[in-house]
Amino acid sequence: MGDFISVAAQDKARFRVDPERPFLGIHAVNVFVHDQEKSLRFYVDQLGFTVAFDASLPHGGRWLAVAPPQGDAVLALVAPAPSSFDYKLIGRSTGIVFVTEDVLATYEQWRRRGVRFLSTPRLRRVQYERLRPSPENGPGQERPVWGGVFTRFKDPDGNSFALLGFDAVNREIEAQRRQIAIKLEAERRAVQELEIAKQVQARLFPQTMPRIETLEYAGACIQAREVGGDYHDFLDLGRRRFGLAIADIAGKGIAAALLMANLQANLRSQCAIALDEPERLLRSVNQLFFENTSESSYATLFFAEYCDETRRLRYANCGHLAPLVLRRGGAVERLESTSTVVGLFRQWDCATAEVRLAPGDTLALYTDGVTESFNDADEEFGEQRLVEALQRHSEAPPDAMIASVVDELRQFSPHEQHDDITLIVAKCR
Repeated sequence: MGDFISVAAQDKARFRVDPERPFLGIHAVNVFVHDQEKSLRFYVDQLGFTVAFDASLPHGGRWLAVAPPQGDAVLALVAPAPSSFDYKLIGRSTGIVFVTEDVLATYEQWRRRGVRFLSTPRLRRVQYERLRPSPENGPGQERPVWGGVFTRFKDPDGNSFALLGFDAVNREIEAQRRQIAIKLEAERRAVQELEIAKQVQARLFPQTMPRIETLEYAGACIQAREVGGDYHDFLDLGRRRFGLAIADIAGKGIAAALLMANLQANLRSQCAIALDEPERLLRSVNQLFFENTSESSYATLFFAEYCDETRRLRYANCGHLAPLVLRRGGAVERLESTSTVVGLFRQWDCATAEVRLAPGDTLALYTDGVTESFNDADEEFGEQRLVEALQRHSEAPPDAMIASVVDELRQFSPHEQHDDITLIVAKCR
């Protein structure tokens, strides 16, 4: 039995792992008993312990253990064979000492539950150690080392245990409680601040949808965390012009969300010049993003201006994944990069390109959270699967197409989402 290590025990035991050194801990302390089930009821019902693990051994025995509420020790309740040496150890002093911050309260509680104590709790005298003479300590100074309240009790088999409480432990427990309270309060504030940040960022996404006669469109962003670095936008540029933007900030979490807000503010504040000089707009966005962020910060960005009258799409792809144009006849065109990412270089320029959309064509913009989602075989969803999903649902309106694609993506990659998923679909009426 000594060589048997229960899998259940490994699952349920509470380990404190130090990343700086190999793990070493006590698996369990054996307490020898006549009847495991009777002992289990004593420890659980009368002492308030929990079942740490309960498993059947290969040879038919039972591996049963209990732990105090804090779970900092595991007692294995072992029922040895009557002919074994261990059987003779039943009913002796275990040498096990339980420590509590209030011995009298624990004593009264357990006594009411029927626990048999050998004596009422009594004060043990304080022991001192003599300090070395020093200017601070003076000659012959002493400090208390140990002293507290002590009693002993027995389980149904006569195994005896000590119950102890003393000031040093109480001070340590109280200090740990304060640390836990401080940590919990910090975590509560962090959660609250993240929720506020989530609400603020939600307001940065499109709140109104400019009306375009020849284009039906929708967009969605599903964040991997409370906040993220993906950005999409729909802009009314005036004169029957419509702006489409999608971006992916390098990084994740709060830092990426702050950069996303910076990029959004830059783009929206200057979009008035997009009609006549889109290159000037993007140069200005790059300059502001570069000046207001760290040296390693950057974003991929796709910005397009759509003319409702001519169905012309003039765009700049700044290092972003190529958007897809799914033609009504089945052909697929990719809108490749026209410049590099924004925010990484002070000296930066871009070019634009054009494409015309015809009735029945579909434009899809997306971030790498779509195509780089992977399944259990480490296969990426990829561009081809995205194209096929879009084509399967081509008859649906844009918002339904997005929902269907996301549903297929989740079926393909059902595990935890690792990156923001952003998708825009625009269909030419």
